[in-house]
Amino acid sequence: MLTGEIRSQIDAIWNAFWSGGISNPLEVIEQITYLLFIRRLDELQQLAEAKSLRLNVPIERRIFPEGKDTKNQAYEDYRWSRFKNRKAEEMYEIVSEHVFPFLRTMGAEGSTYARHMKDARFTIPTPALLAKVVDMLAKVPMEERDRTNRPLTSTDIAELERILLDSGVGTSEDVQRAAASNHGLGLFVRSLVGLDRGAAKEAFAAFLSGKSLAANQIEFVNMIVDHLTENGAMDPALLYSSPYTDFSPRGVDGVFGTRDTAEIVSILRSVSKTAAA
Repeated sequence: MLTGEIRSQIDAIWNAFWSGGISNPLEVIEQITYLLFIRRLDELQQLAEAKSLRLNVPIERRIFPEGKDTKNQAYEDYRWSRFKNRKAEEMYEIVSEHVFPFLRTMGAEGSTYARHMKDARFTIPTPALLAKVVDMLAKVPMEERDRTNRPLTSTDIAELERILLDSGVGTSEDVQRAAASNHGLGLFVRSLVGLDRGAAKEAFAAFLSGKSLAANQIEFVNMIVDHLTENGAMDPALLYSSPYTDFSPRGVDGVFGTRDTAEIVSILRSVSKTAAA
C-alpha cells in the first residue's frame, strides 16, 4: 500500500502545480517525470563515484561531464544535489537554460527512458514554483516497493489513481490518458524510480544458473541489468538496436541461441508485468 505520508506528499505536489498555474494533468506528470529523472541521474552518478572511491577504480560512467558547457556553466551544477540548494532564481536559470537542453541530448543514448527525454519541455512558469516542487520532490522516498520488482497490486494502482483524482487537477478520463501515455501508472512509477540492482540481477538468476556463458554473453546480460536498474523496465525490441547490435548486427539473436533469446524476452516482459499490475 502507498503510505499515508507518501499520499500526502503527492497530493501536496499536485496542489502546488495547481496553485502555481499548471492544471493540465498530463503536463503535471510530464514535469514531475523530468524532475525525478534528473534526481535519479544524480543518484546514479553518486553511486558510481562511491564505487570508484571505495574500489580505487575509474568511474565507469560519468553522466555529468567534467568542465563547463558552451555557456560557461559547470556541468556539476546540473546535478540535483547541487542546484536544489541554490536560490530560486539561480535554480530556475540552471534548470531551464542548461539542464533541460542537456536532457534532450541524452535521447541519443538509445535507452527507453532517454528517448522520452529527447523532446523534454520545461514548462514550470516561475522560480518560486520550481523551488517549491523541487523541495517537495526531494522528500519523496524512491526506495519503495516498486524498486524491488515486487508487483504493484491493483489496490496500489487504484490508490494512486485516487490520489490524482482527489488532487482536483483532472477527471478520471485525464488520469487514464496520462496512464496510457506512460503505458500504465505502474510503469510510470517504475520508470521514475528505476529498479534495485539486486532485484534486476535476481530476475536473471534462473537464466544464468548452470550456464557456461561466453564473456560477450555475460557482458550482454550485464548491460540489460544496467538498463533495468536505470529505467525500471525494458522493451525487448531494444535488444535489436544499439548498443546491443554492437555485439552482433543481429542483436540478441546473434549472441544467444533461440531458446535463450526467448527466455530473455520472457524475463523482460515479466519485469514489466510486475510494474503494470
